[in-house]
Amino acid sequence: MNQPTTLFDKIWDAHVVKAMDGGPDAVFIDRHFIHEVTSPQAFDGLRKRGIGVFNISRTTATADHNVPTKDQHLPIKEALSRHQVETLRKNCAEFGIELYDLGHPFQGIVHIIGPELGLTLPGMTIVCGDSHTSTHGALGNVAFGIGTSEVEQVLATQCILQYKPKRMRININGQLGKGVTSKDIILYVIAQISASGATGYFVEYAGDTIRGLSMEARMTICNMSIEMGARGGLIAPDEITFEYIRGRRFAPQGEAFDQAVEHWRTLKTDEGAEFDLELNYNAEDIGPMITYGTNPGMGIAVDSHVPNLSEIPQSELASYTKSLAYMGLEPGMELIGKPVDYVFIGSCTNARIEDLRTVAEFVKGKTKAEGVEVWIVPGSVQVSNQAKAEGLDQVFLRAGFELREPGCSACLGMNEDKVPAGKYCISTSNRNFEGRQGQGARTFLASPIMAAAAAVTGKVTDVRELV
Repeated sequence: MNQPTTLFDKIWDAHVVKAMDGGPDAVFIDRHFIHEVTSPQAFDGLRKRGIGVFNISRTTATADHNVPTKDQHLPIKEALSRHQVETLRKNCAEFGIELYDLGHPFQGIVHIIGPELGLTLPGMTIVCGDSHTSTHGALGNVAFGIGTSEVEQVLATQCILQYKPKRMRININGQLGKGVTSKDIILYVIAQISASGATGYFVEYAGDTIRGLSMEARMTICNMSIEMGARGGLIAPDEITFEYIRGRRFAPQGEAFDQAVEHWRTLKTDEGAEFDLELNYNAEDIGPMITYGTNPGMGIAVDSHVPNLSEIPQSELASYTKSLAYMGLEPGMELIGKPVDYVFIGSCTNARIEDLRTVAEFVKGKTKAEGVEVWIVPGSVQVSNQAKAEGLDQVFLRAGFELREPGCSACLGMNEDKVPAGKYCISTSNRNFEGRQGQGARTFLASPIMAAAAAVTGKVTDVRELV
């Protein structure tokens, strides 16, 4: 009788080309996504060695991090961003890789275009020179971010040397409360175990709460696995997954799709399979979340308070007080009512069509508060086109929200979309590090509906009071 096996082990072991005693595994990679930030040195390495890309059909390139989100038909103004994007264009042309460049109908944030195009499928191994590659794991695959030297390794061989992570399962069961979303689930979990609590693990999310989520909501959860130190996160594929994939451009079609689904149904953790660590949470304990500090683990329910100094371990007091000083906050204070200057709804965490629909439904008939700047940045051209086809752009226009063009935007401030120093931004992105959204910018992470509530009130608001 076969030993019960976890979903992660099934996928990983099926892709090991060579296992080395005491060393890393050589793992075959099904899909390699690249963008303009982490690929230039990798291509230079190929040139120096006089070799090409091993399998261009398994390599997908797009421009996302450095692209402007206004006037994308014009040359990029910012010199560094322009150089990065132009270098990607030259490298893709030289090595024969198709590029979803500005103006291309498939252009967008790398972790959003993969699933929406059907390039991301259950059972795959997927890598990209970007930590939030874990997003793709929502479709039931092993996806993780890699460094620039590893990008070169995959371009050259279609394989990567990796030590196998430990296995963790996080079970969430129960009914989510009013105004609570998948973003709140993952912010809650990270707050419970800290920004390093899953270091060395690959996390499987399970439980009836997870199974009840849409595909796009699952992507939000897997996206932020890295924010608790995990190597990646994944969710077993099910009927919701299969229906999401059905008919997508590069997914199997017709009979081939039906055959694929037969295999995908086997991709689940066996009864009795062992994890190195297993955690359990109740959905009823989760409220609308917001961060107060400078890492995603510093999060609280919006109706709670910033922890008092007595609640912080002695070993963490110095970093804690430094974080609050940067954020301009005091121990013990409540965040409800705190004025905000910017609202950013976008990023690979929350810039899919479902996110935009949720925000549009909430703000219909409302207008933004005076003095608040609101940016809505779709995750891809396809999301943007869908939003316009559904009339969401008109809802945003009437509310005073600015709907921009696709890109990573103010998630990371590598482009023109930066929050000014000292200003407060409620953001649907994944990181609130010092300077992440611009030098001196102060970031509160929250769900799209929490961000929308702040946009119309001009301050941190418990969304449950408005829905």
